[in-house]
Amino acid sequence: MDNVSIVRIFILSGFNETMNYRVPLLLTTLLYYCVILFFNISLVLLIVLDESLHEPMYIFLSSLCINALYGTTGFYPKFLSDLLSSSHRISYEGCLLQGFVMYSFACCDLSILTVMAFDRYMAICRPLHYHSFMTKRRLSQLVCFSWLTPFCVFAINVLLTARLKLCGIKIQRVLCLNWLIVKLACPEADTFSNNISAYVILVIIVSHWLFIIWTYLYLIKTCVRSREDRVKFMQTCVPHLTSVIINFTVMVFDSMYLRFGSRDLSQSLQNFITLEFLIIPPVMNPLMYGFKLTKIRNRILKLYKLKISERYERAIIHEIP
Repeated sequence: MDNVSIVRIFILSGFNETMNYRVPLLLTTLLYYCVILFFNISLVLLIVLDESLHEPMYIFLSSLCINALYGTTGFYPKFLSDLLSSSHRISYEGCLLQGFVMYSFACCDLSILTVMAFDRYMAICRPLHYHSFMTKRRLSQLVCFSWLTPFCVFAINVLLTARLKLCGIKIQRVLCLNWLIVKLACPEADTFSNNISAYVILVIIVSHWLFIIWTYLYLIKTCVRSREDRVKFMQTCVPHLTSVIINFTVMVFDSMYLRFGSRDLSQSLQNFITLEFLIIPPVMNPLMYGFKLTKIRNRILKLYKLKISERYERAIIHEIP
């Protein structure tokens, strides 16, 4: 293709096979997105409205749910509108914005899981210093760190991509990712800064993982000493550890496939692999924490029993002549 560096629109060519079963996919995606919204909004509201849940661990959990809403809203509405349309286009600015949202969402997830690991380390390994250290100010700083770090890093990443001259407009997926845009750069375009930025992001991500591994080594070492700590570990650390494993598996598999994966797979399978980080964590995280954390589970059961009791009372009132 001739140099088309003045790109204003991208074509999402990952919909080619998808359109053969557009209606069932549309209904399934809409239902799944509603489930994501319901689970995450419910958990956030539960934590916000219940003062007994205004503790660091639950504040971080609500931040994790808000991030899930942020990331999925950056993809699902556009995806649903594309399923209803015969033209799968996205503006240049919209593509850069979606790429920023997707990457910052994934990295925010990891940052929040990192500060949650630190919170569990302080609560179990340094219980005497926990309340004096985890003040409201320190809590605010950790929340800001988990959000602002990915936002600043990927804002720079997107700005570096925006300066590139492009020689293509077809993105071989159903969504925009920064690396897919960089691959459309003209042969003579200078992508050195983008490669450096990618390595910096890799270092940041690896440092997050190393910190999580370090905290869990101390957590396990501490918890084997007493039964009380083992119970606390099972109640609060197991759902977090499960989220960490899911996040790690999805991010590594997705990143490796995006850069080195085979193109011989069907388009549908390629799309699913690319979208794993938008499908699995946003539902699994609220489900795991909702069922495993005792305070949240008890609060949900209490609300459910209250609802049943109200319905029973109404039924009795209606039966009284």
